[in-house]
Amino acid sequence: MENREIERKWLIDKIPFEPEDYECLDIEQAYLSSSPTVRVRKENDTYYLTYKGSRNMPGNSSMSHEEYNLPLDETSYEHLKEKADGIILHKKRYLIPEKENLTIELDVFEEPIAPLVVAEVEFDSEEAANAYVAPDWFGEDVTNDYHYKNVYLCKAMNK
Repeated sequence: MENREIERKWLIDKIPFEPEDYECLDIEQAYLSSSPTVRVRKENDTYYLTYKGSRNMPGNSSMSHEEYNLPLDETSYEHLKEKADGIILHKKRYLIPEKENLTIELDVFEEPIAPLVVAEVEFDSEEAANAYVAPDWFGEDVTNDYHYKNVYLCKAMNK
């Protein structure tokens, strides 16, 4: 069963509220491969392996790709994490309700990637993603800039 993720991403310079007022996920993730993208993630007390298909495949735009999540137990996660290709990334993800039943995923990265803060919004369609008007506090749209992909950050910080 195919699962398509459609998302846009923005840089955030200043958060105009206290993110701690919102639900927070403590995320740790490691990339096992960048082509195709294969990662393992701990999200609070949940573990899984994710496969992300290429954004360059037919029918995929730069904001859309296939994505599959498979559950892991803690032991499997810890074993696979040790095989990371690059650093292990740590971030706090705050889930902020947005208009039209959307959710802003505000990612506040920890060292060594800090002080990077990005906001992602996932959509049901590319049409909805293209029509979305971001809040005033969002900065530059970096959806198409691979320098802000987590897989790139993990490898770049490892050099």
